[in-house]
Amino acid sequence: MKKNSPYTAALTGGGFLLEETFILLPLLQSEDSDSLLKDEATNNRLLHINSETSRKRIIAEIVRRYKTMSTPFWSDYKEMDENDRRAANLLVILKTYKILFDFHISVTMKRWHSISKSVSLDDIMMEFNEISARDEFVDSWTEATKKKVASAYLSILRKANMMDNRNNLLSLSCNNYDYYMVHGESWFLEACLLQPYQIESIKKRLI
Repeated sequence: MKKNSPYTAALTGGGFLLEETFILLPLLQSEDSDSLLKDEATNNRLLHINSETSRKRIIAEIVRRYKTMSTPFWSDYKEMDENDRRAANLLVILKTYKILFDFHISVTMKRWHSISKSVSLDDIMMEFNEISARDEFVDSWTEATKKKVASAYLSILRKANMMDNRNNLLSLSCNNYDYYMVHGESWFLEACLLQPYQIESIKKRLI
């Protein structure tokens, strides 16, 4: 069943992982990456996460995300300041986990353009029902797993500074929107909840 599905619930073992990704980046970029990551999972030299099980799970998710993007992207990522890395981290997450991409496009962006400009757990669970209806693998997930995935997504929005504690949506702030235009990721500007006039302004600047 899983083989025919583009979805995974693996992200519940991770989260936003902004600091952890940055910490592990030199290991990921090394030619000796596999053995360095195994050493970190065992010896906890960098992450300082007490549970080895948690470390292994987090490392596995960061590796999954690392493989989603190109080598040049990660070189650029390393040079960004923390604010711009936060935006880049969201891009990586949306490209790595289709379930979150679907939530973002089908729920968050639509709610942003509505009167409410907020997203609740119930909104995400309604979208889960839609996805379950067309994907047998997602339909096989327990309600508890679905709620964990939905909650993880809302937590990611908060960590990206795109949602406040009252579930109100906020446009993402970064200094290098041009980067996404130039590198063929122009969709991401709308995903950051920029207004159309802001996107037009960025496009004109690049002409």
